[in-house]
Amino acid sequence: MLKKIKSRKTISTLLATLVILVLALTGCGTTQTPQPQAASTPTPANPNLILATTTSTQDSGLLEVLIPEFQKKTGYTVKTVAVGTGAALAMGEKGDADVLLVHAPSSEKKLVDNQTMINYNLVMHNDFVLVGPASDPAKIKGMKTSVEAFKAIEASQSVFMSRGDRSGTDTMEKSLWAKANLKPAGKWYQETGSGMGQTLTMASDKASYTLTDRATFLANQKNLKLEILVQGEAALLNIYHVGQVNPEKFPKVNQEGAKAFVNFMLDPDTQKTIGEFGKDTVGQALFFPDAGKKMEDLGK
Repeated sequence: MLKKIKSRKTISTLLATLVILVLALTGCGTTQTPQPQAASTPTPANPNLILATTTSTQDSGLLEVLIPEFQKKTGYTVKTVAVGTGAALAMGEKGDADVLLVHAPSSEKKLVDNQTMINYNLVMHNDFVLVGPASDPAKIKGMKTSVEAFKAIEASQSVFMSRGDRSGTDTMEKSLWAKANLKPAGKWYQETGSGMGQTLTMASDKASYTLTDRATFLANQKNLKLEILVQGEAALLNIYHVGQVNPEKFPKVNQEGAKAFVNFMLDPDTQKTIGEFGKDTVGQALFFPDAGKKMEDLGK
């Protein structure tokens, strides 16, 4: 009798186990929807990418938004060297960078013409503005042209802070002095040799004038005792291009990474991000996306 009970218990246990297995395999009669797998970040053969760019893209905060997104999408690790455009272009000429994001078209032309920079594309623009203290000793506020304002600053010997670093901003500033037929010199004209953010801080501390890109000024305005005094002139357009350093000239450059970065900057999603940047922090866009446009169409 005991043996029979044990046998029945054994059978019951086996049946229960079998039922559990069947339910597990059938999902208790319900349909299980496969969960989509999260897209994995690619692993490039050469993941290290050197970006040489102007300080304005960093000081404005734009790169803090774009670079992490690029790295997430592509798997590349970006080393950003934010210097004046002149120094960034020099890095390209030596093959010390893989990709360039710069804003001095007249200086960039040499590298494009001699094929040092390829896959060269218009990416975005904003504008330059002339800023200074509220006291405005040279009385330039509201002047229609920067040349008129520069003449007034020179005539009054009001302190002017120049970057003096061959950057895109410095190139623009020097061209404006030339248009005014002036060669600024003297104690009133001081060169900082620094990036845009630092130059703005120094101009604020010394209650002086300076030329700046609008994005960097607005991004730092709360910490500055400066105001926009001259703006809106077509001649003050600030145009950014992106391009690869030519691997045929410099075989060690990261050709695939540079191409991926150019493509990323021109991608519609990135262009949308560029166009929205600044609206939630300063109440207005700091850059305007231009992929696919021509330079002569800007500012219209």
